[in-house]
Amino acid sequence: MVAHTRADSAPKLTDPALAGARILVVEARYYDAIADELLAGALAAIEAAGAQATVVTVPGALEIPATVAILLDTGSYDAVVALGCVIRGETGHYDIVAGESARALMDLSVDRRVPLGNGILTVETEAQALARARVAEMNKGGGAAEAALGVLALKRAAEPARPR
Repeated sequence: MVAHTRADSAPKLTDPALAGARILVVEARYYDAIADELLAGALAAIEAAGAQATVVTVPGALEIPATVAILLDTGSYDAVVALGCVIRGETGHYDIVAGESARALMDLSVDRRVPLGNGILTVETEAQALARARVAEMNKGGGAAEAALGVLALKRAAEPARPR
């Protein structure tokens, strides 16, 4: 058995297999300032990998999974990035939106074997959301894109050679 370090097995986002990859970004714009930051981070990561992004905007987090499913049926995308924000309010609606959007995205990713980065923030306050969304701070949009690209690199490395 060969011992591997984390660096040995981690996908490289500069992997030539990612060049030209088609990434679907579905963003919920319920909170515009937060959405702007999440999207900026995601697009920068996708561009750095040499991939191409298509951005689709929906009203809220619950609309993201259905939109992803519909657009995956076109066969036009290699990976998906979901971006949005759910801030806890005074009712239980937060739990439904946060849980159901995450569950549906995970189901889509596993069932369809599509790399998916979930950048839907689930936070208590707008200040927490902004800190997580800002590119200069936690850059969760960039992290979601990097997650999708990393899994795509692994998927492509595991596939038999095929024309791209």
